[in-house]
Amino acid sequence: MTDDFAARIRRLAGQRRAIILAHNYQPPEIQDIADITGDSLGLSREAAATEAEVIVFCGVHFMAQTAKLLSPGKTVVMPEPEAGCPMADMVSPERLRAFKAQHPGAPVVAYVNTTAEVKAESDICCTSANAPQVVRSLGDLPEILFVPDQHLARWVQQQTGANLVPYPGFCPTHMTITADMVRRAKQEHPDALVIAHPECRQEVVELADKVLSTSGMLRFCRETEAREIIVATEKGILHPLQQDSPGKTFYGFEEAVCPNMKRTTLEKVVHSLEELGPEVTVSEDIAARARQAVQRMVEIG
Repeated sequence: MTDDFAARIRRLAGQRRAIILAHNYQPPEIQDIADITGDSLGLSREAAATEAEVIVFCGVHFMAQTAKLLSPGKTVVMPEPEAGCPMADMVSPERLRAFKAQHPGAPVVAYVNTTAEVKAESDICCTSANAPQVVRSLGDLPEILFVPDQHLARWVQQQTGANLVPYPGFCPTHMTITADMVRRAKQEHPDALVIAHPECRQEVVELADKVLSTSGMLRFCRETEAREIIVATEKGILHPLQQDSPGKTFYGFEEAVCPNMKRTTLEKVVHSLEELGPEVTVSEDIAARARQAVQRMVEIG
């Protein structure tokens, strides 16, 4: 059945002049039928550079919005429109405006894991990979507001020495990984390195040999001489890691599952290509301001 769906998807994608994007946390069978897999912003930027007329985004809602921001002339569809991001939902435009009012004059750095509406209220965006660089680009300021992830903010503050004021958001999936779980994994696999996503708790980050974004994890694991690696992030990353570095052994955490990332199915991808929907749109006034925040980030490299 999987092969039947995959064949239909490839045929429909050709007919629709569509490109299929899958985030690193998507189910393995979704990653396997994608044209491009990767992190949210990388996927959107690569799709924008193609001649595709349709973008099928297998991920969560804010990611498809970002793809629309960077490809306003393309049709963006999302096979599972109900796949949201609890962390992104923790900050709304209204809450961000109230946060800004408490710190007048402080610029806002918005993690790309935010809605287009929140990006539109922000000064500049960042990814987990470039957040320290983005914060340094703002110079020595009394305060910089950082939304929505408090754990990423704390890690960036440690890297830069900047006075970040974190919004109290977090990723529930990364919060499932505890220091005790990492210590147990290290006892079971004493020769393994530990890599962790900066959305993890402080206690987990402190146990890691490297703190990396998902794209950084793929690159590091490809280049390291270590043969065993404990991976503290959503367990979907194990699939591309194993494909990318087949001679190495990876240990993840069964508890670290994002239910929203797992909602996409092959059947839903087929339906989205047949119907060219559900379509993701962003109103032009929001899109113009949100695009500016993304573009400012892109311009610093």
